[in-house]
Amino acid sequence: MYTCASCTIHACKDPEHKDMPKNCPMRQEALVEEAKAEYQKPEVQKFFVTSSEIEHDGYCQWPRLKETMVFCKRMGYKKIGLSFCIGFAKEARIVADLFRNEGFTVVSAVCKSGGVDKTEAGIPDEKKLKPGQYEAMCNPILQAKLLNEQKTDFNIALGLCVGHDSLFYQYSEARVTTLVVKDRVLAHNPVGAIYCADGYFKNRLKVEE
Repeated sequence: MYTCASCTIHACKDPEHKDMPKNCPMRQEALVEEAKAEYQKPEVQKFFVTSSEIEHDGYCQWPRLKETMVFCKRMGYKKIGLSFCIGFAKEARIVADLFRNEGFTVVSAVCKSGGVDKTEAGIPDEKKLKPGQYEAMCNPILQAKLLNEQKTDFNIALGLCVGHDSLFYQYSEARVTTLVVKDRVLAHNPVGAIYCADGYFKNRLKVEE
């Protein structure tokens, strides 16, 4: 079992790979070589090298939004898909306009696409935000299929719910990057809870069933 999150040695950063723990993934030499071979595939290599060059060129200068636009330009993408939460309608409009101003065609799909009531997907009525009323469910699978139908070159996820984003990634035919993650409590800045995990949020992060 790999426990990189608990490692304090990080032999992977040492050119000689000194003091590797017994369960270090670096010991899986066959898998390391298998992964390295994948980067030699032309479509993978261009994608990976471009993203790494952007890390260098915009390091501590470009916000993620600009990195995403530059990445799409350098990859030669023309049609960008934007899958967004309805709670981010204003932000989605701004992002779409910025991309269009850079010459991209933008296809967007909101989470409530399809207008399907939550109960039709098996969600109990009492788990609606307003039980007893029609409530359109988030529909990440349809969002992906709508963008697939439009043959987007690259898709952007903007504020999708936990789990809904996973389904969108699964069903999207184009590669996906996440521009914004949803955190209704922390102004969509989930790292705040991590920084405060030993302090202000210590008790609030306990999971109780």
